[in-house]
Amino acid sequence: MKIALIGRGAMGKLIERLATEKGHEIGVAIDDADASLSASDLAGKLKGVEVAIDFTTASAVRRNVEACLEADVSLVEGTTGWNAERDVIQKIVTDGDGSFVFGANFSIGVNLFYRIVDHASELFAKFAEYETFIEEQHHSRKKDAPSGTALKIKDIVARHITKDFSVSATRAGNIPGTHRVGFDGPADQILLEHTARSREGFAYGAILAAEWIIGKKGFYEFGAVMDEICQNRER
Repeated sequence: MKIALIGRGAMGKLIERLATEKGHEIGVAIDDADASLSASDLAGKLKGVEVAIDFTTASAVRRNVEACLEADVSLVEGTTGWNAERDVIQKIVTDGDGSFVFGANFSIGVNLFYRIVDHASELFAKFAEYETFIEEQHHSRKKDAPSGTALKIKDIVARHITKDFSVSATRAGNIPGTHRVGFDGPADQILLEHTARSREGFAYGAILAAEWIIGKKGFYEFGAVMDEICQNRER
């Protein structure tokens, strides 16, 4: 693939290294110097690439989506914190016949963790004596709290657990990311936990999403990528 990186922070640089190691080409890298570009100007820079991977800020997501539509480039959206605009972004992509895949977390392990949490929540919903809680920890530079991953986990749990439960967030040091779901009862506690050792899992997942979205049209969540992979491996 010929990839455009929108954002060359820690994640962008990591994706650049790993994508190159996999034999992909970085056609263009959009950094802080381009933050004030209009959607049309950004589209001009994106011409000639197949897919863009965006790890910037929530406030830039709409511009980046519009630029990719204008340039006819698929977009992998790794930025979080834009959920309030999801309906608007989806309409822009759908009306523009675009190609878009997003995820609160592109880690393959986290996406398998979602499935474990879903099954566990369904089981514990049958036992009212257990109360549920969610905790997440990230490095102090992460701006959104709770994380997009924690909010996704909250939505999964809420499919089964109707009683209110807490979601807590910690921002400190250099923690790559830890998420816990607990079920606490009178006599015991069951704790499910995913701990990221590094950001490489997120980067590999974003590259996987970029490989998957090529040639497709539509608005997808990364779970669709994982569903297809899991189905293929069951055969």
